[in-house]
Amino acid sequence: MTTTTARGERLARARKELEARGLDALLLGPSADLRYLTGHQAPPLERLTLLVLPAVGEARLVVPALEAPLARDHLGDLDLEVAAWQETDDPVALVRATLEAAGAADGRLGVGDQLWSTFLLRLQAALPAAGFVAASTVTRQLRMRKDPGEVEALARVAAAIDRVVDGLEGLRWAGRTELEVAGDIQAAIRDGHDEACFAIVGSGRNGASPHHVATGRVIRPGDAVVVDIGGRLDGYCSDTTRTLVVGEPPPGFLELYAVLHQAQLAGCAAVAPGVPAEAVDAACRQVIAAAGHGEHFIHRTGHGIGLEEHEHPYLVAGNREPLEPGMAFSVEPGIYLPGRFGARIEDIVVCTDQGGRRLNTTSRDLRVVDG
Repeated sequence: MTTTTARGERLARARKELEARGLDALLLGPSADLRYLTGHQAPPLERLTLLVLPAVGEARLVVPALEAPLARDHLGDLDLEVAAWQETDDPVALVRATLEAAGAADGRLGVGDQLWSTFLLRLQAALPAAGFVAASTVTRQLRMRKDPGEVEALARVAAAIDRVVDGLEGLRWAGRTELEVAGDIQAAIRDGHDEACFAIVGSGRNGASPHHVATGRVIRPGDAVVVDIGGRLDGYCSDTTRTLVVGEPPPGFLELYAVLHQAQLAGCAAVAPGVPAEAVDAACRQVIAAAGHGEHFIHRTGHGIGLEEHEHPYLVAGNREPLEPGMAFSVEPGIYLPGRFGARIEDIVVCTDQGGRRLNTTSRDLRVVDG
């Protein structure tokens, strides 16, 4: 768990980042950004909750009165005023007053990327002289490089999802629907996580859809099955993908999987400090393209992970941002043949001073389950 001291340091870093980027304040509603900085896991409501963090001056957490006890509990000893507003109050007036006191009401404001438009429109009307930019110009710089405590939190949740992967071969596959298998997997995820976030089970031709939603399709002998699963533990996310075949693999699948396996290994091996994020994508893509499947790799190689399943940095062509120690991300190339089958291998990797540290440690070999 993140300590009050660590959250105080994060707020101080956020202020420095605001100053460095010429912003006068940060406005964050319910989001991973808010939780990262304050510890408050605010429910998204039609009532406004907003952290008002000026670069200079007093900060406030504006919350509905009925949410104030929860907010204070989450904040603990963090030195941050909770400004509770009653049902007949105007919370935007509280925000404006806080910004005016800090001399930031007519400045450049970083607004939470996930703040509802209904709140942003009210803020823009109340602060006509202010300029608004996405808060991620600040928060991505803070959250993208994980501290040692966060890395270990990611390692713990990776170990929890690995235990689910280790149990996949013990499930019954043939003759059951994707929905039935997904239900078993979600139960297994909940057993080792605080919550199950997703369980993609794509069998046969459905495996060629990377974000397939489990259906009533019955899994049959000869099917390849893509299993992409994740949950959340102590706020941090797991995400891993393994591919199975039920009985005898379909024609051409073993050759395709061998290419994919080689590509994923190449991507993990490419991780090192100073390497552009796009180079990891290129390492995977080159192997797949050389085997004639370039057009069948239809998504980026990876995404950052932490308090959210998808966050910065993104491993994709065009992202020349150099990798740095503490950055955590997926390496998940896939090959998808429409109408036939698909395959994907995904591990979470952390960039360290020595290279990439793979947090998911289960075998990447093709799993064959009873047909």
